[in-house]
Amino acid sequence: MTDWISLAAGQSYPTGTLYVVATPIGNVADLTLRALHVLGMADAVACEDTRNTGQLLSRLGLHRPLLAVHEHNEREAAQRVVARLAAGERIAYVSDAGTPGISDPGAALVEAARAAGHRVVPLPGPSAVVTALSVAGEMLQTGDGRFTFAGFLPTRAKARTEAIVALAGLDHAWVLYEAPHRIADTIGALAAQLPAQRRILIGRELTKLFEEAITMTVGEAPAWLAADAAHSKGEFVLVVEGAASDRGNGEASLAPEAIRVLELLLAELPAKRAAKLAAAITGGDTGALYALALERRAAD
Repeated sequence: MTDWISLAAGQSYPTGTLYVVATPIGNVADLTLRALHVLGMADAVACEDTRNTGQLLSRLGLHRPLLAVHEHNEREAAQRVVARLAAGERIAYVSDAGTPGISDPGAALVEAARAAGHRVVPLPGPSAVVTALSVAGEMLQTGDGRFTFAGFLPTRAKARTEAIVALAGLDHAWVLYEAPHRIADTIGALAAQLPAQRRILIGRELTKLFEEAITMTVGEAPAWLAADAAHSKGEFVLVVEGAASDRGNGEASLAPEAIRVLELLLAELPAKRAAKLAAAITGGDTGALYALALERRAAD
């Protein structure tokens, strides 16, 4: 154990520096050795929620002064942190879980510290995005490993649908965060706007006691969520397969909403015009919609 500690303790930790520290997303044992050392030596720990961070430090056997820096006071509180940095203090900043600044406060604090001429040192560690992607398997295999992190979708239904339509055409995987009280609405919206056979990884309570990371199709996801009340509990990370997987699948590549809109338009318009409009409205593939329109017309 002593040798492990010396790996972190023997490094340089300059004064007047802001240390941006990633903390566990669930399992406290995921904290890195360097993060543990910095949290123990910092003159103060700036944090998103003093209660959460106080509990974390207590579990680690550490006791440091805490400074509240959250989304409602970040710019004002940043100036107080900068003043302490100017006095030569080492300040660690943590969010409630994971890496600060990633769908968490921290960006304004980092900007203020840099603008005042102070060093900002990142201490990498847990991130729910990367944790989910690491078990997403071939959903991430688009040739170059690209993915898009979209954070939390809008809360209003119309804006949420528009956001999903905008993401649906990406040829690589995309990642969402979601809260338990909104997960059913989000899964329902994904099922309505994406091709039913598109795969999704649902990560729930990652690194915690009741962790789940389950891959299924978008079409199967609503039924899975409704099958057990426990499936809606906890914090969620969703990895959605890219549109490259839809190519060559004809009608199966189209979202239920795109098919519904096309069928409505076909009642009034020629096949080509109906397909073009349906694609513009829903974000569906024009070629696949036109092929389906011709099939529907031939069957009439």
